[in-house]
Amino acid sequence: MESTSERNRIQVSHVTADLLVASGLSAWIIPRKSNVFVKGKGEMQTYWLNTKAAKASKPSKSGNEMTTVSETLSNNSDSSSVEGAFDDSDVDDSEAMTKRERLVEYNVEVLTSLLQEIIASRGDVVARNDRSLSTVEATIGTGDTVLEEFVPIIPLKRFDAGDLSKRQKASSVNVGEEAKTQLRNFLTNVASMYRDNPFHNFEHASHVTSSVKKLLTRIVNVDDGNGLSTPRDNIDLADMAGHSYGITSDPLTQFSVLFSAIIHDMDHPGVPNAQLVKENTRSAQIFKKSVAEQNSVELAWAMLMGNEYDALRACIYHTEEDLRRFRQLVVNTVMATDIVDKELQALRKARWETAFADSPVHNETSNDCKATIVIEHLIQASDVSHTMQHWHIYKSWNQKFFLECYDAFKSGRAESDPSENWYRGEIGFFDFYVIPLAKKLENCGVFGVSSHEYLSYARSNRAEWAREGENLVQQYLAKYEEMNKH
Repeated sequence: MESTSERNRIQVSHVTADLLVASGLSAWIIPRKSNVFVKGKGEMQTYWLNTKAAKASKPSKSGNEMTTVSETLSNNSDSSSVEGAFDDSDVDDSEAMTKRERLVEYNVEVLTSLLQEIIASRGDVVARNDRSLSTVEATIGTGDTVLEEFVPIIPLKRFDAGDLSKRQKASSVNVGEEAKTQLRNFLTNVASMYRDNPFHNFEHASHVTSSVKKLLTRIVNVDDGNGLSTPRDNIDLADMAGHSYGITSDPLTQFSVLFSAIIHDMDHPGVPNAQLVKENTRSAQIFKKSVAEQNSVELAWAMLMGNEYDALRACIYHTEEDLRRFRQLVVNTVMATDIVDKELQALRKARWETAFADSPVHNETSNDCKATIVIEHLIQASDVSHTMQHWHIYKSWNQKFFLECYDAFKSGRAESDPSENWYRGEIGFFDFYVIPLAKKLENCGVFGVSSHEYLSYARSNRAEWAREGENLVQQYLAKYEEMNKH
C-alpha cells in the first residue's frame, strides 16, 4: 500500500482498524476521505493512524499480557513510511472528527461492504416491488411485542456452488451515494440515541460489532469473496452449510447480525431490566421483561422504516422473504443479549444441547437450528468480548461497567453497593458464564482458532483478576470519587 500513502503518514488497513477498535482505541484511526486502489485487492477503505492519540495513549504491558495493541499494530499494519510518525505536522481537518464520528465512519464501512455482498448475491433477481414491500414494512413488528416474535429456528437462505461461481464480485458493486449517505445518517442517529453511560454507550456497541465481525470473518474466510474477508483464488466454491450450518451462505444473515450488534443497547438507561421493572418505567409497562433489549429493537426498527432511509432499505432487501428474514434475525440476535433472564437462558441451553447432541441429525432444518443457536452465542460472546481479550482491554471495560453500576447505586437506582461483591462476582462470572460460553464457541466447530483464543484469554484474565481484582476494585472506587469531586 506504499504507493497510496503520503509522506509522514501511516496508512493502515481495515484489518488493523478492527484490531484497534476492538482494543478500545478507536481514537487512533481516521478514515480516509476516499477509497484507494490496492493492487491485487481492488478498491479499499483505509485509515490514517491518528499519531497524536497513539502517542498519548500507548497501552502499558502487564506481566500477564501476551502482546500489547501497539505491538499488534507494528506487526500487522500495512503502513508505508514511519518517518516522522509522531510529528504533529501531519494533522489535517479529518483529525477534528469526534470519537463518535470516527466510530460512525468505521461502522459505515463495515456495513457497506456487506451491502455490496447482498446486492451481488441477488444476481438477476426481479425488480423490487416497492408497493408490496411498503405494505409489509408498515405492518411487520406492529402486533406482538418484540420478544413474542422470537422463534427457535430461523430458516436461512443458502447458495450452492453454481450460484457462488456466477456471483458478481462484490468489489465491483456500487451501493450508490444516496444509500451510503442514508446509512451514515442512520448510524449517526443511532449513535445519538445511545446515552452517555460509562459502559452501555456507542463505543461499547462498536466494540461488540468489531468482535462480531471478527468471529464472522473467521467463518467466512473459507467462502469465496465475502465482504468481511479477503477473497482468495484457491477457494473451493461449495455450499458451506456443513461447516457453518449455512451462516456463510447468505450475506443478509451476516449484515443482520452486525446491524443487531450496533443497535443492541440503544437508549440503554444504565441500569438492569429488573430495576426498570421495579421503577415501573414506561418501557417496563410495555415489555414486562427483556425491557432494554426490546426497546432497542423497537426504536431502531421504527427509525429504519422512515421514508428518509428508502434507498438504504432497498439495498438490504428486495423481497418480502428477505425483509421477514432480516427482521427475524434482528429480533433473535438482540434478544440473545439478555443474559440475565433465567428462563431465556434455560431455553437457550436446552436448545444447544439438543442441536449439538452426540448423535445429531443432519438436514436443512437441523442446520438452521444450529445456525440460529450459533448466532445467539456469537452475539453473547461479542457482548462480553472484553473478558476474552487482552488483560488491559478487559480491565478498562470492567472499570467502565463498575463505574456505571456504582453510579446507579449512588443515585438510588440499585439496592446494594456493587463494590462489596464485585471481586467475587467477577470470578463467578468467569466460572459460570464466560468460560463455559467460550467452550461452546470452541465445541461448535465453526470459528477456528478464534474460539481457542477466546477461551485462552478468558482463563488468563480470570487468573489475573483473582490476583489483582481486590486492588482494582479499590482503584475503581478512587476513580469514581475523583470523577465526582464537586
